[in-house]
Amino acid sequence: MSGAPPLTLARLNSMNRTGFTTALGFAFELSPWVVERAWDARPFASLDALHAAMMAGLERSSTADKLALIRAHPELAGKAAIARDLTAESNAEQASAGLDRLTAEEFERFHALNAAYGARFGFPFIICVRLNDKASILAAMQARLAHDEPSEIAEALRQIGLISQLRLQDAVTA
Repeated sequence: MSGAPPLTLARLNSMNRTGFTTALGFAFELSPWVVERAWDARPFASLDALHAAMMAGLERSSTADKLALIRAHPELAGKAAIARDLTAESNAEQASAGLDRLTAEEFERFHALNAAYGARFGFPFIICVRLNDKASILAAMQARLAHDEPSEIAEALRQIGLISQLRLQDAVTA
């Protein structure tokens, strides 16, 4: 995006729906519909207000839409990560927690927990890796296997909120 003007709140507030969605579509993993649904709440007084509008739209979404968003996320240290077949944001986030530099034993542990989690819930484990390290992620994976499905859907969406907020903070200037 070199040569493009910086993404500012004022610029976002002036964009049409398509431009807005295109500019911020990265915030929610392969799910620009979350961003698009927030457009009607413009103008946004702050980055927090922008993010809150996106999360409010997500909260009003159907369970099927919420599950589609959750399922759009990659497994942590999974096959796609190893093949570097993730979004740029996910690649950077997983690398920030050292998930691109696992020992064979750590990789095996992630693989086993991903499999157990996916079998139990039918969607990938989601955590804001930028706020965690390998040890805390593995501990959370183990602990969250004991949750019931509604609790885990809620937690996955809470984590997606943290991920998207950090992505927006990285991309949008005051």
